[in-house]
Amino acid sequence: MALLFSIHPDNPQPRLIEQAAEMIRDGGLVALPTDSAYALCGQTGDAKLLDRIRRIRGVDERHHFTLLCRDLSEIANYARVDNAQYRLLKAATPGSYTFILEGTKELPRRVLHPKRKTIGLRVPDHPVVLALLAELDEPLLSSTLILPGDEFPLTDAEEIRERLDHQIDLVIDAGRCGAEMTTVINLADGPPELVRAGKGPLAPFGF
Repeated sequence: MALLFSIHPDNPQPRLIEQAAEMIRDGGLVALPTDSAYALCGQTGDAKLLDRIRRIRGVDERHHFTLLCRDLSEIANYARVDNAQYRLLKAATPGSYTFILEGTKELPRRVLHPKRKTIGLRVPDHPVVLALLAELDEPLLSSTLILPGDEFPLTDAEEIRERLDHQIDLVIDAGRCGAEMTTVINLADGPPELVRAGKGPLAPFGF
């Protein structure tokens, strides 16, 4: 049975954050709330974890995973970012945006898009996620928690635990989480291209 941690949304309890981080280091798959929707998260280089997420989501190897990063400097370690892209990222982070960028050699090939060698990156604006990232001292691999056949992501911790009880290891409950996904912007192929309109406002990018 998946564990359930109730964590304060603004002042996360250090003990629970430490326990969650230890589970992730041991290969655990965690459902956690973000500033947009719930996400499935785990350690970046874990091949078995990738397969678990793909099975739950019902996606193939062409699915774009997203790295949750603490800040822009961490993004720059894992993606190729020029000056113009950096200015766009700086204007929109932290926040509910996912940026598609070309990955660097710091990332395992298995997490990149197989043909384009790209990955999603974002800096979330959620105290629980940021506390967990600080404790781990590395990004989290993530994918929006929307199940096959569902129109929207799951929003309730108890429902997530009930529906995914034996498929994940931990559910983090930090109060109400929205169902609106991030705005996705492709920066890997030239000028910014809107891939998906979501919670992040479009105005800063002129769409």
